[in-house]
Amino acid sequence: MLPGTPESYWIDSTPMTSYPQLADDTEVDVAVIGGGIAGVCTAWEVATTGRSVVLLEADRIATGVTGYTTAKLSSLHTLAYAGITRAFGKDAARLYAQSQQSAVERATALAAELRIDCDLERVPAFTYAESEAEVQQVRDEADAAREAGLDASFVTDTGLPFAVAGAVRVENQAQFHPRKYLLALAEDLIQRGGRIFERTRAVGLVEGQPCRVTTEEGRTVVARDVVVTTHFPVFDRALLFARLSPRRELVVAGRIAPEHDPGGIYITPEENTRSVRTAPYRDGQRLLIVTGEHFTPGTADVTERFERLLAWARDRFPEAEIAYRWAAQDTTTTDRVPFVGPFYPAARHVHVATGFGGWGMSTGIMAGRLLAATIAGERLPWADLYDPRRFHPVREAGPMLELQATVARHFIGDRIRSSRVDSLDEIEAGTGAVIRVHGEQRAVHRDEAGALHALSARCTHLGCIVHFNDAERAWECPCHGSRFGLDGAVLQGPANRPLQPKDVEG
Repeated sequence: MLPGTPESYWIDSTPMTSYPQLADDTEVDVAVIGGGIAGVCTAWEVATTGRSVVLLEADRIATGVTGYTTAKLSSLHTLAYAGITRAFGKDAARLYAQSQQSAVERATALAAELRIDCDLERVPAFTYAESEAEVQQVRDEADAAREAGLDASFVTDTGLPFAVAGAVRVENQAQFHPRKYLLALAEDLIQRGGRIFERTRAVGLVEGQPCRVTTEEGRTVVARDVVVTTHFPVFDRALLFARLSPRRELVVAGRIAPEHDPGGIYITPEENTRSVRTAPYRDGQRLLIVTGEHFTPGTADVTERFERLLAWARDRFPEAEIAYRWAAQDTTTTDRVPFVGPFYPAARHVHVATGFGGWGMSTGIMAGRLLAATIAGERLPWADLYDPRRFHPVREAGPMLELQATVARHFIGDRIRSSRVDSLDEIEAGTGAVIRVHGEQRAVHRDEAGALHALSARCTHLGCIVHFNDAERAWECPCHGSRFGLDGAVLQGPANRPLQPKDVEG
């Protein structure tokens, strides 16, 4: 049995919202689809320009990807600057640094201006290496980040309770409680005349003059501009799914005394990623948040990976008392720079923000400012850097081929593979498996009472076969990262239709 409450601390420590469902057709200047950090920030930024705006969220705002983040608010993104400099040049690295650091400062300023109590703390950020064999890339990153304009240096001393071979240190970064921040921003959005509709899933989009968004309940939103901020775009007309790789990471969090706080936000690419930060907790304690063990959804023994992460946390921070565990998900573009801008080459009034690569807090805030400026007819200096219409064949060809080969392997291989179990009797209580019933693959789960529940095993996005996540009790698509509940309901896109119920015996 894994320790800790299986829920995000950010969600557990804040009230759930109750904005209404869209009940009538409506017309606005801007419609934003997706209520995570990028969507809320975009809607708020648009409202400050005097435009009317609605925010449509399929579930509750800030409960999807954003609700399960680690909430580091930083412009130091592991080893990003050395990679961007090599691929796109020093000017691109400088623009990336300016745009990301401006997001850190934007959140800090708004928290003060709007008096948002979101546990925001200014701390240094570190990318470290324990192995001498890896320290040179950390030195290179320190040089690249400094040349890009960040207050960066190479150090060998950190606040971690173990030795490192070297680290990049960047000053003036931050950490915060993302839901406290976003729920306050959402309330301010309402005060500015914006509207939020929850439990309102967008299922159709037609660009025109004006654009039309249709919802699952048959309502229509007419808008001059539409922004899609649904983590993985729920509309495939741009074929961005061919340039986006889904990635899931595990999180464990435990109580520690303030004197054991390492005093910063940390990450290493070693050991399949290890990330460390803290947050204010109850009774004067701190909450240590450790992240790592990234994997493609639907391809891993998640319980085993949780156990590895727990072992690492207990070894490095033996005083931590595990209180929570959860998982975060994000997508990475094939050139490792997020897509923020026109949704597809011919788009004039449809915009997108996706591919944040695990750095959704700063990038989501940056995306809100960039998209609001674009809609207002302004052009920020870094607009071209993030433009989704860019394509770099040399840079992207290898990752795209690898990504599509992986998708093809699952799309074809998982169909012709024999049943994952030989009989329904092999499915134990609390577990699930894909099994053939009269030649059709079905996703079958046995609940704790022993009853069997069956769904179609084909993801409703492009038809790949889902896999069972044993630790989180969910069905996951290994092709593009869609996730479904035990009842088939969509937990995360790009799928926007549930898995269909099936009869267990066929």
